Amino acid sequence: MDASPAPPIAGTAPAIRRVSAPARWPGTAALLGVPLGTALQLQQAALWPAWAYAALALTGGLLLGMGVVRCAGRFAALRLGLVALGAALLVGALCGLRAGAFLADALDPALEGRDLRVTGIVATMPQPREDAVRLRLAVESATLQDRPVRLPPLLDLSWYATGRWGEADAATAPPPLRAGERWRLTLRLKTPHGARNPHGFDYELWLWEQGVQATGYVRAGRADTPPERLAATWHYPLQQLRQRVRDAITARLADADASPPQRRAAGVVAALVTGDQRAIDRADWDIFRATGVAHLMSISGLHITLFAWLAAAALAWLWRRSARLCLWWPAPGAALVGGVLLAGGYAAFSGWGVPAQRTVLMLAAVALLRLSDRHWPWPQVWLLACAAVLLADPWALLQAGFWLSFVAVGILFATDMRAAGPLNKRAGGRFLLLLREQAVVTVALAPLTLLLFGQVSLVGLVANLVAIPWTTLLVTPLALAGMLWPPLWQAAAGCVQLLGAWLQWLAAWPLAQIELPLAPLPVGLVAVAGGLLLVLRLPWGVRALGLPLLLPALLWQPARPAPGQFDLLAADVGQGQAVLVRTARHSLLYDAGPRFAPGSDAGDRVLVPLLRALGERPDLLVLSHGDSDHTGGAAAVLAQHPQMRVLGSIDAGREPLGVPVQPCAAGQHWQWDGVEFSVLHPPPGPAPASGQAARPNARSCVLRIASPEGRTALLVGDIERPQEQALVDAGAPLAADVLLVPHHGSKTSSSEAFLDAVRPALALVQSGYRNPFGHPAPEVTARYHARGITLLASPQCGAAQWESGSGRAACQRERQGRYWQHQFPEKPIPEIDGASVFLSKQKFFE
Repeated sequence: MDASPAPPIAGTAPAIRRVSAPARWPGTAALLGVPLGTALQLQQAALWPAWAYAALALTGGLLLGMGVVRCAGRFAALRLGLVALGAALLVGALCGLRAGAFLADALDPALEGRDLRVTGIVATMPQPREDAVRLRLAVESATLQDRPVRLPPLLDLSWYATGRWGEADAATAPPPLRAGERWRLTLRLKTPHGARNPHGFDYELWLWEQGVQATGYVRAGRADTPPERLAATWHYPLQQLRQRVRDAITARLADADASPPQRRAAGVVAALVTGDQRAIDRADWDIFRATGVAHLMSISGLHITLFAWLAAAALAWLWRRSARLCLWWPAPGAALVGGVLLAGGYAAFSGWGVPAQRTVLMLAAVALLRLSDRHWPWPQVWLLACAAVLLADPWALLQAGFWLSFVAVGILFATDMRAAGPLNKRAGGRFLLLLREQAVVTVALAPLTLLLFGQVSLVGLVANLVAIPWTTLLVTPLALAGMLWPPLWQAAAGCVQLLGAWLQWLAAWPLAQIELPLAPLPVGLVAVAGGLLLVLRLPWGVRALGLPLLLPALLWQPARPAPGQFDLLAADVGQGQAVLVRTARHSLLYDAGPRFAPGSDAGDRVLVPLLRALGERPDLLVLSHGDSDHTGGAAAVLAQHPQMRVLGSIDAGREPLGVPVQPCAAGQHWQWDGVEFSVLHPPPGPAPASGQAARPNARSCVLRIASPEGRTALLVGDIERPQEQALVDAGAPLAADVLLVPHHGSKTSSSEAFLDAVRPALALVQSGYRNPFGHPAPEVTARYHARGITLLASPQCGAAQWESGSGRAACQRERQGRYWQHQFPEKPIPEIDGASVFLSKQKFFE
């Protein structure tokens, strides 16, 4: 869920007194240089040396100084250009220096996978899950085999409640954890590493913004040194208070006697009060997204802005009650400062998340401008707030919430409906103004939402007309007041349940939301411009020009293979398998990735968003066999694409899908758009009742894909040596250009005879970074390298794409590499716990 700053509620945009800007004022050019310099620096794949950024900063400062010096009138444009360029260079250099200083604290790769004894303080309120507790640990000291080592200051950890094989184990389950407690723990850490897929979520950037440079888990097994709780400290008092409030809400609203709807409502109340978004049920998030109200159900910019305005109004009313206070400081100024300070306190209590930080900075920038008695036109006020946010958090520029917030605020400023006449003075005028402003924001943001997410809610306008006042004026105040009188939490939960029923009804409407393929950035920007043109206060003839600008994004369809050709996309799903195969008019999904945790799987987190972004509606789901790392995401994919047929080697007793599954058997074949699909394994008939051949891996569905021009791919699931040898002995057509490495590179597969029969030019390994199975095994990797086969593993490559037409492959990490992403060393790291294989970049890269 994106909890970034949301646009202000309709009717509350601060009025800006319109005066002429200073003629040719260089400040505007400098403000424009801030986002320009930030955007350029964020495109870097690798950071420069510190001296290079220092030289760039010096150059930018000199240009800025030259531009500020007054020149003759005919050189005004040049002067403003120098100011913008100098500011851009200076801001970009400072951003690079900050990034370099942050990376200096990165985890030493030699410490990955080692047992480290770490003493630290729980820095945030722990997040309990069904299978684990998530926590942030502020490191005080660390040792490796009694030798001091240096770790990043902040760690993101999981403390699992299950034993080695996933079963419940009371002896190793985490005890109750409290923010501010000092613990001594045995940890295994690794560099932050997330999945890299086209249009996917950048987990590594998210952790970067959080200040986290290592992730890991607590070693609490029976053979490990037991964790030690050393003391309760006074550190992180706000986090301790947040946890007490969250636990009190849960105890009151979600006890054993509570109904399921009340339990779900308790999660929403806890999120609104403490910012704990994980407390909201996954099914509720789906409804909130479908109805376009997800921004209301967390501590977002909307709540903080509303809180600031209400606090300012209350302070102004109280201040005017005292003539002495008014003489000392006028009520408007006191209310402005008090509102911003109280909003900052609310943001801090809610966890001081990055979106909340951005909102407080924006409010503070506008407040300082007004306190200095400078009444700038709205574009300059908007630029000042934008520059203030980016100077504090340059990486916010890459967050969807940043763009949604600032575009929405800019729209309210630009349309300025309060200047349209006495509408808001008539009876009912305020409601009409609310309706108009909400409609304007909805229309203007729809293209931007499509550009960012590939979907937009068609019932969002209707939903928000009720949800915005209901949540901000009723639910949130009741939830906050419950900290003073807890019975009010019950009233807040009742209001949440009423709102939930309304939203669930809206979400069930036909076409409640539409989903479209993600258009390229230039096409999307043209559509955004069209949306803005439609809502600006211009003649209708000019506004109508925005409609044709929307059409390219609405009608956009990604390029597909030509008839007779196909392409593969091996998605980055961690320790699991999922491959999308496309022809000119059809597509299939081979396996559906793993199940990560209760309520979390690759289907929901990776494959459904990926298919939506690519505009794919697969015809067939092939499940190679029944292991959860291949079927874990199947239910989520089928829920979104019920038109898919299912073909697979899954025992009837292990079918969790609720749909018929056609058995996969050798001899099956079909043709799509000139491309031949053939099943080579398993043999027809029921599976053996016992023995090695009865194992799910041995029954893996082997799929051969061949184009008329002779390009071939072989997808083999988790077959092992006996099945490989059986295929070789049977003379199966195994030769292929691309091979999906059997069993993720396990040492039980990829036999010499099999590789010699397939002779691939390219082999794809789908495995998790530092996975506990050691995939791909070093001896297996050596076999591929000895035969000159290019081996691409998903930890180093991300999603791998291959086209039969050109025979070329590309890695997502190569295509969109950025300096905050996991950088692999030039040489292999000594193996400690899990495989660490460095794969060279060969001719297959674009």
